[in-house]
Amino acid sequence: MTTQALDLTLRQCIQKVATGPEYSKDLSFEETRAAMQQILSKTADPVQAAVFLIALRMKRETQDENKGALQAIRETMDIVTAPVDTVLDIADPYDGFLRNLPMSPFLAPLLAACEVPTFTHGIEQVGPKYGVTHAKVLRAAGIDVGKTTAAAAQLLGDVGWAYVDQSQFCPALHKLEPLRSRIVKRPLLTTIEVLASPIRGKKNTHYVTGYVHKAYPPIYLELARFLSFDSAAVIKGNEGGIIPSLKQESRLFEYYGDSKIQARELNPDSCGLKQAVRAVPLPDDLPPATVESDGIGASYDIDSMAKITAGIGIRTLQGEKGVALDSLIYGSAIILSHLRKQLSLREAAKTVAKKISSGEAYARFKAAADLM
Repeated sequence: MTTQALDLTLRQCIQKVATGPEYSKDLSFEETRAAMQQILSKTADPVQAAVFLIALRMKRETQDENKGALQAIRETMDIVTAPVDTVLDIADPYDGFLRNLPMSPFLAPLLAACEVPTFTHGIEQVGPKYGVTHAKVLRAAGIDVGKTTAAAAQLLGDVGWAYVDQSQFCPALHKLEPLRSRIVKRPLLTTIEVLASPIRGKKNTHYVTGYVHKAYPPIYLELARFLSFDSAAVIKGNEGGIIPSLKQESRLFEYYGDSKIQARELNPDSCGLKQAVRAVPLPDDLPPATVESDGIGASYDIDSMAKITAGIGIRTLQGEKGVALDSLIYGSAIILSHLRKQLSLREAAKTVAKKISSGEAYARFKAAADLM
């Protein structure tokens, strides 16, 4: 498609989706794909790109629109097959965490110790939350978060786990971060970027993500099937992450193979866990943000939060007991149960606890850190 045709397509799409609550029309898969191709190619006027993304959000995106935009993103990516049969792709919210210290960046080495090659992915920092991310935590823990997609895929064969950054697997999307910051509110990119899937297994690829709002599980699961994931689970976790609360019940929606979508109730008691808090709480002495807040993001220093989280995560993989350990056991047990690796959450929790107490989980983590 020529640049002139792309420009006309974007203008026509804006005319359809930005005509108010009564007259806005949905776009087809191909229309959204073409408009997003122009935005990703940097030939779109930034104002028009912003209007397009905001209008879609105000209208509320359809699945055809989500799929079209996601397809355009994947067409810019170099998708790599890892040297292992099965890969697990786990995706936390790219905009991070603000209300607790997330242990999820340390799930990947723990699952690797359970013989599940696992990678996570994300971005250094993005709105609307601008919270602490996997990239920040893992860097603070001594992990190279700037590896290419091919190098990260190779790590799945070498040490069983990896992190790959959006700046590496989809530079075109990563370059839109300044525009997204100026938009302020979350565009459809926030929904679909967690499904970009830059690394696949030779035979099977599984997917796990989290949610907050009840409308999202069917959206994510349909998109996961669109991308041919062999299974997918969407967990109601803390701040939309993949680890649920340790003090109350939660839910999981999943499919495995050709099965229909099923819902499961989750309870930390089923893993023999009981805590008075939802997740690892923020320390009282976090230093304030180094730049003046405009009401968006944290009022405390995110890099300090990442450093503290990294220290707790490493000590937990080394066997330190507490809320962080229970978080890792619970999150890993749920994933092993979804992957049909264990018949029950309690048995899965026991397996995970042994991998930590034996030192195998920390050995997997350190193997990646030693490659710096």
